[in-house]
Amino acid sequence: MAKSGNKEGEADAVVNICRNRRATHDYEIHERLECGIALVGTEVKSLREGRAVLEDSFARLESGEVWLHGVEIPEYPFGNRLNHKPKRARKLLLHRREIAKFAVKATDRGFTLVPLRMYFKGGLAKVEIAVAKGKQTHDKRESLKKADARREIDRALAAGKRKKGS
Repeated sequence: MAKSGNKEGEADAVVNICRNRRATHDYEIHERLECGIALVGTEVKSLREGRAVLEDSFARLESGEVWLHGVEIPEYPFGNRLNHKPKRARKLLLHRREIAKFAVKATDRGFTLVPLRMYFKGGLAKVEIAVAKGKQTHDKRESLKKADARREIDRALAAGKRKKGS
């Protein structure tokens, strides 16, 4: 007997394409927002292969719209003359309310819009952007110290559990 066509579990699955690892190191994240991204066909095919780089990218508000700059999506190998430009600016799809809310926060001194990750959700390409403030060098050192301390605590707890279990 044939299976039912209900694929809700598969449609809601989130498939990560790439992450901006430097963002959490270089910036203090204040607020996150999921938004869609306007792409052409060969870009989607290239993303489905898991090929994209978010490292030096940023989002900018231009004439009431939010644009993503600096994202590199390599050309699709079989795209011939209809291929896209790898570093072109891409429009982010947000409601006017969300743009107005984020624009106020992003225009404050020292704040910027940083993409954190790109992923497929329900078959659609999404980008998670954040309102972030740049960290100073001493803030980065402090974050690393906290992470090291947390790791040491976790190791000590794990070692204690192993000794009890033996």
